[in-house]
Amino acid sequence: MISLHPKDLTTGKLHSYLLSAVAPRPIAFASTIDTEGNPNLSPFSFFNVFSANPPILIFSPARRVRNNTTKHTLNNVEATKEVVINVVNYDLVQQASLSSTEYGEGVNEFDKAGLTMLESDEVKPFRVLESPIQLECKVNDIIKLGNEGGAGNLVICEVVKLHLSKDIMNDDETVNQEALDLVARAGGSYYSRAKKGFFEIPKPIQTLGIGVDNMPEDVKNSMILTGNNLGMLGNVEKLPNQEDVDKFINEISERYPNIKNASHREKHKLAKNYLSFGDVESAWKLLLS
Repeated sequence: MISLHPKDLTTGKLHSYLLSAVAPRPIAFASTIDTEGNPNLSPFSFFNVFSANPPILIFSPARRVRNNTTKHTLNNVEATKEVVINVVNYDLVQQASLSSTEYGEGVNEFDKAGLTMLESDEVKPFRVLESPIQLECKVNDIIKLGNEGGAGNLVICEVVKLHLSKDIMNDDETVNQEALDLVARAGGSYYSRAKKGFFEIPKPIQTLGIGVDNMPEDVKNSMILTGNNLGMLGNVEKLPNQEDVDKFINEISERYPNIKNASHREKHKLAKNYLSFGDVESAWKLLLS
């Protein structure tokens, strides 16, 4: 393993490592205006949601590494205290990327990227019509993290109005993540498309899992099961009883005629296969047989 001190690296190299390590990151497509009403649009991947009550988003337009200057977005939010955060999905990711070009002051990135300005209800900056979720925000605070190139500026935004496209909503008024089809940034020129990589993990707070520490020793110390496998197994509230285990083994005996005499290793391999399909209950019955 290579071990490095940040102070021993150039800012550019450290920036590259950090962006590759902390990824993928959601993208804030920030729409602002200057004091004369000129619109500006730019994407930022130092971004996330940090509170629901009050509803707070934070994004960070960092100082440019190459010449230590500030970006138009930062200048605008300092002056007007307003911003619209538009989410970036796969349908507009190329246009969002184009808008990040270092155009001169006063150039309208909406026009450059071929995007449509939509008037907001509560703030002056325009929304991006093509974005499926638009968040009108007031800027509560801006925290400067440094004065050198690469230093971030935490723009703390309070959402004052949300706009959600009907096309990405479920019947129960929740957001359909696959229809939303968000993209995220990684290191270098890499992006990630969420729709292609979604998988579900039951939240531990919904159940009181038994934990890895309460597993049988042969399971806990398995040479076959991975850490992810153990995490899935530890999220159950209780283990199957012996009656359920025996019934399950009898049911699969026709498919696996030697299962009753199989070794721990063989059972662990089969249990791992069940876990790959999310069938934790069957995996446990195999492991306890």
